Amino acid sequence: MFLPLYDHNPRTHVRRQYVTWSLILLNVMVFLVLEAGGEARSVTAAAFGFGAIPALFGTDALSGGGYLTLVSYAFVHGDLWHLAGNMLFLWVFGDNVEDAMGHWTFLVFYLLCAVAAALLHIAMLSTSAAPMIGASGAVAGIVAAYLMLHPHVRIWVLVLGRIPLRLRAYWVLGAWIAFQVFMVFQTDSGGVAWWSHIGGLAAGAVPVVFMRRPGVPLFDRARR
Repeated sequence: MFLPLYDHNPRTHVRRQYVTWSLILLNVMVFLVLEAGGEARSVTAAAFGFGAIPALFGTDALSGGGYLTLVSYAFVHGDLWHLAGNMLFLWVFGDNVEDAMGHWTFLVFYLLCAVAAALLHIAMLSTSAAPMIGASGAVAGIVAAYLMLHPHVRIWVLVLGRIPLRLRAYWVLGAWIAFQVFMVFQTDSGGVAWWSHIGGLAAGAVPVVFMRRPGVPLFDRARR
């Protein structure tokens, strides 16, 4: 659909987005340790060991059923493109959400979105034995929070992999959210955990109202 490239949206409260950087680094390190060897067996073992498996949730902690998988799944990725796509979204949008919340509150927010995304996925596909992995649920929460905070900021995006456009966030992220909702109701998911995206979006849109710093406006009211 599109890839975000850059937003000219200066931070006003934190000098450096340390938590965003740390999350990206941790995801990359986990990928290198668990999966960069390229062996199918190691990738599968990582997915079943650390991924969230709805059919096993709450049972055997050694096979994707433990409660820790509500978080661990978000740091495991199936391949380089899966990792790169999620980290690109986190890189572009995470710094401004971290700026609005502060470092530690942002970390709690990110993990909360990851947990909410996993819980909705598990609830909606409770009989699935396929492991869910990837940071997309947590990243969806970042997207929702960014849209609540900065809908009028212009973002450079790459549309259809080749057309660079500079559009307002509410067009770009609104279209992305609409696409997630549309895909939830398709019979063929294409191996994507669409319900986790919806869970992350919901978990991101609501808490940002209460978790932002005092005085940080919603909907770019200060700028407008």
